[in-house]
Amino acid sequence: MATPDVLVLGLGGAGSAAAAHLAARGASVLGLEQFTPGHALGSSHGDSRVIRQAYFEDPAYVPLLRRAYELWADLDATDPGILTITGGLMVGHADSQTVAGSLGSAREHGLAHEMLDAAGIRERFPMFAPADDLVALFEERSGFVRPERTVLEHLRRAAAGGADLRFGERVLGWTASDRGVTVRTAEATYDAGHLVLAPGAWAPGLLADLGVPLRVERRVMHWFEPVGSMEPWQVGRHPVWIWEESPDVQSYGFPAYGDPADGVKVALYGAREPDEHVDPDALDRVVHPDKAARLADHLATRLPALPGRHLRGVACMYTTAPDEHFVVARHPGHATVTVATGFSGHGFKFVPVLGEVLADLALDGSTRHPIALFDPARF
Repeated sequence: MATPDVLVLGLGGAGSAAAAHLAARGASVLGLEQFTPGHALGSSHGDSRVIRQAYFEDPAYVPLLRRAYELWADLDATDPGILTITGGLMVGHADSQTVAGSLGSAREHGLAHEMLDAAGIRERFPMFAPADDLVALFEERSGFVRPERTVLEHLRRAAAGGADLRFGERVLGWTASDRGVTVRTAEATYDAGHLVLAPGAWAPGLLADLGVPLRVERRVMHWFEPVGSMEPWQVGRHPVWIWEESPDVQSYGFPAYGDPADGVKVALYGAREPDEHVDPDALDRVVHPDKAARLADHLATRLPALPGRHLRGVACMYTTAPDEHFVVARHPGHATVTVATGFSGHGFKFVPVLGEVLADLALDGSTRHPIALFDPARF
């Protein structure tokens, strides 16, 4: 085969988007993925991901989100339902990061929002039972996106643009020089002009020379059958939501959609446990009943009608940088390598614009998008 302009390693959320944007610009692309298209063995699965613009993590993300929303709308035009706007409720004490940070981003960037006190939360969304000292920011433009469908659509676009996408091929290592890169897999060795590394939870091994102390964590998404009717939980009546319990722990969830038998999806963010620093090749995919029960107890005081029967759980992985911001840049030691990692459990909503950024960096060496926050040199 002719030497491709760009080899994309990892075809999950960021990698599939990069392959699609690169191919759309006329670059010759080789994509390598160790699993099947749209697989559930990494981080880009679980059927839904929250999307929002009033970003409590840092106002610097908001310009990227505005562009991401434009690109999500384009994806949704091809595959309706990839993006669903439901409204989003950010709950906590007034000085919590979830509330104060969301409010700061909304004000700085002129985003439409509404503040609710506890009585207003209960009136607008009766499934919630906040204590009287809690408040919430409501953002009408929040909602959710569908990760597996997104990956498959980006792969479809990449292939339509001429990308050579290969699956079931595990990468063993790579080298780079000023002239290009060489990637070695279990089946073959490939040369390319540039390498985009988007390896998900396998980043600590493949990016050991990056100088970023990445941590891979096991996380579990849960689906519960509510007590009583499913009607109050449906899209149109129930929002996506994030509820800060403490500076280190948030719970979050979604409205019901699709088959009512699927239930309502909820999970915890934070609350690290000693066994959650994991090897991605040896991830415990068993959903342990004691942890499901603990989440049910947690939800019972916040959404009392939600934790009925536990229907299922699915394990996934976060690849987390120490400050929980992304790592997206040209590799500081290799001009022919671009890296995308450290998405820390909140990266999927950016996937379409990340594809645009990665294509910029691979082909041009820079991007018009504001990504200074993601520079690995900060470590």
